[in-house]
Order: sequence, then C-alpha cells, then structure tokens
Amino acid sequence: MGETPPFLADPGTTRESIMRATYLALCEHGYAGLTIQRIGESFEKSKSLLYHHYDDKDELLLAFLQFMLEEHEASVPETADGDAVDRLDAVLDAMLAPSLAAEHEEFTAAMVELRAQAAHDERYREQFAEHDRAFRDRLVDVIEDGIDAGTFREVDPASVAEFLSTTVAGAMTRRVTGGDDVAATAARDELDDYVDRVLLAED
Repeated sequence: MGETPPFLADPGTTRESIMRATYLALCEHGYAGLTIQRIGESFEKSKSLLYHHYDDKDELLLAFLQFMLEEHEASVPETADGDAVDRLDAVLDAMLAPSLAAEHEEFTAAMVELRAQAAHDERYREQFAEHDRAFRDRLVDVIEDGIDAGTFREVDPASVAEFLSTTVAGAMTRRVTGGDDVAATAARDELDDYVDRVLLAED
C-alpha cells in the first residue's frame, strides 16, 4: 500500500498509534473483514492496549471517525488566501481526482462501508452528519468569500454547498462500488459547468 496521510505517518501518542493501525487495517480488510485482532496486527504497541481503551471494533471505529473529523477541522485554516475559484477547484479536485492511488481507493471504499452502518446505527449517523457538516461549512466559507469579492454571484451559499457536497458524495460512492473512475470524472466535469453557469459572476 501507499503512504498513510501525513497526520498518521508519525504518531506521537498512543491514541494516534491506534488510529494509524485502524486506518491501515481498514484499508486492507474493509469494514466487514475488520476485527480488533487485525487492527492489533498493525499496532506497534501491546494489543492489550486496544482492549483497554475500546470494547469492540465499532467503538474503536466511532473513535476513529471522530479523530478524522478533528484532523480535518484542524487542517482548514481560519482564514484562507487566494482566489475563491481556485480554492473551490482545489477542494473538488481533491475529492474527485481523475484516479486514486490503491490505498486511497481502499480507504474510500471502507468509508463507504462505514457510512452504510449509519442506516441502522444512530452512533454512525451522528458521526457522518458531523463529517458532512464540516465539508459543507468549508464549501460555504469559500462561496461566501467569492461573493464578497465579486467573483461569485449572489447565490445562497448553503444551498450551493449542499448540492456540491451531495454530488461529491454520490460520485465517490459510485466510484468505489462501480469499479471505475467514470462517475467521478463525469461528475467533476459537470461541476465545472455548474460553477460556470450558477456561481461565476459575469464580467
């Protein structure tokens, strides 16, 4: 597999080490094949620490989702420089890249599996609602900055962010469940057209 995300590459605490092991095990086994034992195989410290902190894999995975949310929010600067169009493009490019490295695809597939648990487990539903909120908020910030700068039209930032985030989520799911990159590429192209038609202010 490829490299882990930068914030997991060099864990400095027991919690970060557990989160790194969970990430690696998710990429390799997916949700259905994940066990505490398999997480322990990627954990550099005593496996007994896993059972000391978490009773079962779902409790550990919920903690992992919360950790990912914290890292995402910490990575978004309070003020962002640069043109709003470029910033929006960067976000969409990151979410809907033309192709994914093997580990990134495995992790995305595992996250889709985890999201499916939200259909019948309120704990997962709450975590993914928080993830969705954080992503929408990031989009809203960019759109509002673009409106203030006169780059974007006077649209409803929340409605546009909801459409963009829903399209991204659907394309990501199609990508890992459909077995190819066509859905992501097509969605990215259509989002460019949407930005041109709906968001960009006339010169």
